[in-house]
Amino acid sequence: MKFTKIHSLGNDFLIINENETPVIKEKEALARYMCKRHTGVGADGLLVISIKDKSKGLVDFRIFNADGTEPEVSGNGLRCAASYLYYQKKIESDHILFSTTAGKRECELIEQNNNSFKLKIEMGVPHFSSRKIPFDDGSLHDQVIDYPLSINKKIFPITLVSIGNPHCGIFFDRFPARIEWHQLGYEIEFHPFFPKRINIELIKVLNRKEIEVLFWERGVGETLSSGSGACAAAVSSILKDLTERKVDVKTSMGALVVEWEKEKIYQTGPSQIVFDGNYMTL
Repeated sequence: MKFTKIHSLGNDFLIINENETPVIKEKEALARYMCKRHTGVGADGLLVISIKDKSKGLVDFRIFNADGTEPEVSGNGLRCAASYLYYQKKIESDHILFSTTAGKRECELIEQNNNSFKLKIEMGVPHFSSRKIPFDDGSLHDQVIDYPLSINKKIFPITLVSIGNPHCGIFFDRFPARIEWHQLGYEIEFHPFFPKRINIELIKVLNRKEIEVLFWERGVGETLSSGSGACAAAVSSILKDLTERKVDVKTSMGALVVEWEKEKIYQTGPSQIVFDGNYMTL
């Protein structure tokens, strides 16, 4: 089975084009096997795409986490899929319209340098109600900002945003030790108030135009970056009036730019083709 490995600031994916391979029935199991770091290819997730119209840039998109679960959308994953399509010359348009389980997402090619790309992607309209996250503490909330969540007898003020997938932001003046925030990420991901689990961002505001973020992704664990997580962190900072509406989001391997224009969020960032391969299916 042909695949391509791509990453965006260390958030790495394997991509399979269903136009060129047989229909994969057990995608969840395939993701678990392929994404294993030691016995598989190794990645944070598996992207499965299908081109519907080459000239108009219409593409179906699904993503599966390393544990086989299927999230709604991924900002980095969409940019990586777009990079693959442009690198392989599968699309004739400068714009790609992806169909995801979270809705339509448009991606624009900004620049290409061999196997490296810079793309701008529309990430949709953020939602804040507890129903949309979803978040269930027994009450309905129009917004969840600085909610006092108890974890291991400590209180953490959390801010919740849906970018088509659920996110929990926690603000720090100084990040905790790695082993501590890993434990915190795990505890929040599986907290009973989040019926569909949740992605976690640890956020440090540097100034009105810059934030630094650590990422714990649902179904993956620590990731070096996250597109939707960067958007959620920026939106949370804007909601709390800590930053402007255009924010540089610093990750472990570089920066993404997030803009909240009127209703929609836009994100600009890099991605890079790593290699092509052939996976020996089960």
